[in-house]
Amino acid sequence: MASILDEYEDSLYRSASVQQSRASVGIPHSGYVNARLEKETPIFNKQRIDFAPPEKINSLVVSSNQLCMSLGKDTLLRIDLGKPDEPNQVELGRKDEAKVYKMFLDHTGSHLLIALNTSECLYLNRSVQKVRTLSRWKGHLIESVGWNKFLGSETNTGPILVGTAQGQIYEAEISISEGSLFSTNPDQYFRQVYTLEEESGPAPVCCLEIERGIEGKFFIIATTRKRLFQFVGKVPEGMEQQGFSSIFAMHADHLPSFREFPANLGFSEIAFYTPKLRSNPRSFAWMMGNGVLYGTLDYSRPDSILSDERVWVYPSDIDITVNKPISIVLTQFHFLLLLPDRVKAVCTLNGQVVFQDLFLEKFGLLTRMIKDPTVQQIWIHTEKVVFRYHVQRESRDVWKMYMNMNKFDLAKEYCKDRPECLDIVLAKEAEHCFQNKRYLDSAKCYALTQNYFEEIALKFIEAKQEEALMEFLIKKLSNLKPSEKTQTTLLTTWLTELYLNWLGILEGDPSQRNLYLDTREKFRTFLSSPKNKDCLFNNRASIYELLASHGDTEHMVYFAVIMQDYERVVAHHCQHDEYDEALNVLSRHRDEKLFYKFSPVLIQHIPKKVVDAWISMGSRLDARNLIPALVNYSQSASTQQINEAIRYMEFCVYQLEETQQAIHNYLLSLYALCRPDSLLSYLEQAGTNPNRIHYDLKYALRLCAEHGHHHACVHIYKVMELYEEAVDLALQVDVDLAKSCADLPEDDEELRKKLWLKIARHVVQEEKDVKKAMACLSSCALLKIEDVLPFFPDFVTIDHFKEAICNSLEDYNKHIEELKREMEEATQSAKRIREDIQEMRNKYGSVEPQEKCAACDFPLLNRPFYLFLCGHMFHYDCLLQAVFPNLPAYKQAKLEDLQKKLAATSQPSKSHHRPKDADTVSLGKGQQSREQIKADIDDIVAAECVYCGELMIRSIDKPFIDPQKYEEEMQSWL
Repeated sequence: MASILDEYEDSLYRSASVQQSRASVGIPHSGYVNARLEKETPIFNKQRIDFAPPEKINSLVVSSNQLCMSLGKDTLLRIDLGKPDEPNQVELGRKDEAKVYKMFLDHTGSHLLIALNTSECLYLNRSVQKVRTLSRWKGHLIESVGWNKFLGSETNTGPILVGTAQGQIYEAEISISEGSLFSTNPDQYFRQVYTLEEESGPAPVCCLEIERGIEGKFFIIATTRKRLFQFVGKVPEGMEQQGFSSIFAMHADHLPSFREFPANLGFSEIAFYTPKLRSNPRSFAWMMGNGVLYGTLDYSRPDSILSDERVWVYPSDIDITVNKPISIVLTQFHFLLLLPDRVKAVCTLNGQVVFQDLFLEKFGLLTRMIKDPTVQQIWIHTEKVVFRYHVQRESRDVWKMYMNMNKFDLAKEYCKDRPECLDIVLAKEAEHCFQNKRYLDSAKCYALTQNYFEEIALKFIEAKQEEALMEFLIKKLSNLKPSEKTQTTLLTTWLTELYLNWLGILEGDPSQRNLYLDTREKFRTFLSSPKNKDCLFNNRASIYELLASHGDTEHMVYFAVIMQDYERVVAHHCQHDEYDEALNVLSRHRDEKLFYKFSPVLIQHIPKKVVDAWISMGSRLDARNLIPALVNYSQSASTQQINEAIRYMEFCVYQLEETQQAIHNYLLSLYALCRPDSLLSYLEQAGTNPNRIHYDLKYALRLCAEHGHHHACVHIYKVMELYEEAVDLALQVDVDLAKSCADLPEDDEELRKKLWLKIARHVVQEEKDVKKAMACLSSCALLKIEDVLPFFPDFVTIDHFKEAICNSLEDYNKHIEELKREMEEATQSAKRIREDIQEMRNKYGSVEPQEKCAACDFPLLNRPFYLFLCGHMFHYDCLLQAVFPNLPAYKQAKLEDLQKKLAATSQPSKSHHRPKDADTVSLGKGQQSREQIKADIDDIVAAECVYCGELMIRSIDKPFIDPQKYEEEMQSWL
């Protein structure tokens, strides 16, 4: 296998040259085709609004889809963009020369402030038609308003901030609530809280913004022409309605933090980007004399909300002395600058102009640009025309910029749904990491690209970064599809080789112990990965060869366990004399075949534990398959060790109730060899019924005879019903045992007498004990003194038999008397029977003319009939028809035969030329035969009444309808 991998590595070098040749002819390294299938629409798509104002447009504001437009001197036009065909026109009602200076619309589109050039301010709520004058605001030229986005509602602005041209910041509140209907002024209060200054003194407050951070902290941003101020402070919870005076009071004695730039446009404007409605802004862009200050907003900072600030200078074609920018709008990745005749979009990532839109002179000079934060639409107007820009897929090319800035995570975020772009980013990131010697990170990225596998692998091999190569292969393997089996096999095998090499290097270095353990854990995770399981299983032979070639027995066992190749695991433990470990594996996985295979080895070394394991397996093991292991073990083991074999066999017989003959025979042989005391109890417990005995009787008899266990042999003879052999053998052991055997054939008196005679002969001839012989006569009633006398020698005197002879004679006399009594009783019985027969011959019954057959209910006397003692009467043919189906088959055959014979005797003789004497003799013989046949028929048909006899009793379970005719009968009822 190692040679195969070496060849593969050589092939990588050869394929690398092929890749270079492909690259030279223009073959792309990516698996994606970079083609535009449809024309890209611009990011900023301009639309001219179909609207011709009757008068020139002075000012325009938009928020929450509500558009307000100042026309001419005294007209205000309000349009709900959701219902553009229903504009609402309001007259300001001014008779003087006052003109609209600026308009401010809150985030809800409900509150409109109209600043006049006469230092007055008007208020108009969306729900009313009448413009109200804010008397407290009079005398101040309003430059900016900071709306309260946290407490404001459709009827109340909450505390807001107002900036004037004189540099003052006022706090105010406007309400049209029900309580203020009786008041002439909707403004609740108007008080000064701060004054902004530059080096020359107070400066106009160009912009105001109120934002709330975490833990009740508020950030207030205020700008002048050259400075950007930040006011930071906490408003106690529940005190927000009291306003922001406390925050400004903190800076009464010292200036707040600010940023200042030397150049001056004469004004400044700040724009914010809010990603979602009613969430906090995420970035800002401040248009001032030196360029655009761009940055993000970090609400977690303690003193300044501004973060990641940088100044983007104006494009080279913008000269602030000639055509200075008028307005700025900020989107997610661009800020738009409004110039008198054009719009420029600058990318906030690199400061490059990505879009420019030139307006025709006929539309007039561009006046102002604003953005509706709720719908992300940008509005631009001149005195005659209104335009709207839709922002479409603004992030489409952001990934390129982030990639060029080496911000690969952001680049991947913005092209995750475009795989061809993602592949380019990953390849660039991988190359960047490789150049910076971050090889592991490079490998992870390369594995996700469509770059040529061979080229990347060679790159790491040439750099001698084996660990990075492994990481690359692992990631590449995880990305393969299940159908790519060849690639999976190659990578899996290669990774195994690399892991083994790496582990071999680390194991020999004590200083790398922790790295070795970590790598070993990774290798084991790799081997046990469910995704690699099928591949490793199909190629396990190759993996085993690799493990063996490296001498890594530890991982060979680990891999075998994962592959569930427990046979190899157990064999390994046995080869290394780790018998307890081998048995633990067997017990844990409970594989019957492995128990059968390895038990012969294990029982030689740990017999008790092996038997315990067998017992724990219970009925899952077939004890017959374990007998060979026990036989080999018992032949070379001591008596104590054989006891373990007996213990398991007893478990099988008594606990599992095994009935296999081999098991019982083996247990019997162990008993005969080592436990003769248990042998007889086992045989007696097995019983004496041959059909219920599970051992081989002949084998047991031979075994017991070989080992001289006579009591056991006698028991087996009794079970085999070889009583003569049982008695013969029992007489060699114990006469009482022989006596118990002699009484066993209870149904064969002749054999029992013969057995007792054997016992008597043995007692007389072998033991020469006359008293014992006489005791045999009392034990068996079948023996008589005359049966035993021939066994005694001639010199024995009659005194020993006197009592026995007398008893025998008395028995004979009793028997003779009994026979006489029985003869007399038999004579009396015969006499009574003859009298009964004579009485039956004279018995008769009377039949009335109107009597009817019990079967057919027709007159009885019309045909031959039978009369029974019970009173039932039947025609001959009716009785025959009722009796015949219920007769046994042999009687039915006999009855048919008798009927044929009777019919034959009824036919006249066909011979007309025989002598008269011969005819007479023949007729006499035929008549006698006919009477006999009729008598035989009567014995069968009229043996008993068909209604009162056994025939009716036997037919009680017979169906009323013949099963064969059931269907026919059922159909007849339909």
